[in-house]
Amino acid sequence: MKREEILNNAKICTTQDRNNQYGEPEDVFSFVAAKWQVHMDNRPPGPLTAHDVAMMMIDLKTARSTSNPAHIDNYVDIAGYAACGGEIVSKKAEPLDLIIR
Repeated sequence: MKREEILNNAKICTTQDRNNQYGEPEDVFSFVAAKWQVHMDNRPPGPLTAHDVAMMMIDLKTARSTSNPAHIDNYVDIAGYAACGGEIVSKKAEPLDLIIR
């Protein structure tokens, strides 16, 4: 695919498809910023981790599902990010910490 085609596809996605699915970017981005700020304020100091990214991507998809609850792809993505985040932390957890209570 040539760069002009990529840019044309990006234009369609950002000005039509995503706007129709999720609303104005400023609104969704503001929602995401607020959720990410809460995450950042409540995590241990230090560099971002893979687990942080999984949780923040869930925040992004939560924001999108709030503006378009019927878009099932968001829920699939949330489940996928949750599974990835769980796998990341389970590799670092003690075996007894993994027991579901």
